[in-house]
Amino acid sequence: MNRIEGYATNPDDGARTFYQCFGDHGSPVVLIHGSALSGASWRGLGYVRALQSEHRVLIYDLRGHGRSSKPHDLEAYEPELFTGDLLAAMDAVGFEAAHLMGYSFGARLALHLAVHRSPRLLSFVELAGSPAAARGEVYSVFYEGFTDVLRRGDIDAFISGWEAHLGVPLDAGTRQALRGNDPLALAAYFDGISRKGDTPDDELRRIEAPSLWIAGTEDHPRFESSQRVAALLGVQFVPLPGRTHASTMFPAGPVLDVVRPFFDSVDARR
Repeated sequence: MNRIEGYATNPDDGARTFYQCFGDHGSPVVLIHGSALSGASWRGLGYVRALQSEHRVLIYDLRGHGRSSKPHDLEAYEPELFTGDLLAAMDAVGFEAAHLMGYSFGARLALHLAVHRSPRLLSFVELAGSPAAARGEVYSVFYEGFTDVLRRGDIDAFISGWEAHLGVPLDAGTRQALRGNDPLALAAYFDGISRKGDTPDDELRRIEAPSLWIAGTEDHPRFESSQRVAALLGVQFVPLPGRTHASTMFPAGPVLDVVRPFFDSVDARR
């Protein structure tokens, strides 16, 4: 893989974002991971390798995750600071504008840019995305009281509790990604993002960027929410049969089978 990596600095608060960029031609794509994971998740599941033959692909670690800055203050997890991190990473690799594909919280961040009509956005793909308030969504994915476990600094207890909530063990890659996090930073991250309310329909109707919405049929209530918003916007919604929130991204093949033609169609219209 042709790869460059480094750190980008957010000019608003000095937070550092670790990024990697792959490929040397084609339209830019940014992949935004979900809560408690890292940018490496996209590599491990095969998305980067599949997309870099036709695109330049940027992955990065959200603040509070992976190799990026991990502040313990929940005020550090405001939407505009997440946006600043993303744009700083794009600037670092020369992306004037890009297609975004986000999973879970990453989808929420892509939606935030779309609602605010960012000129840096070519299109966006929502994997298990939702305009609903983050707090309820977070607790449906994890479990009641999980932030208390994180505040005790016990990442292994957090992982065990999540596995008990899911009823199945996590895969080795996810467990490794989780163990690479700072539990106190994660607690602040979850508390910070949980303060944001719903994105109302009148704001969603202002979206102009092309979008594609994808959700697992067993990922409730995100499946119903994604289907509803896609209908509201008059765009394509793709169900992933049998997939839950945790299994949305894997296997990658069926997701890429609809994402790649979507990016191609947007590029053809530019």
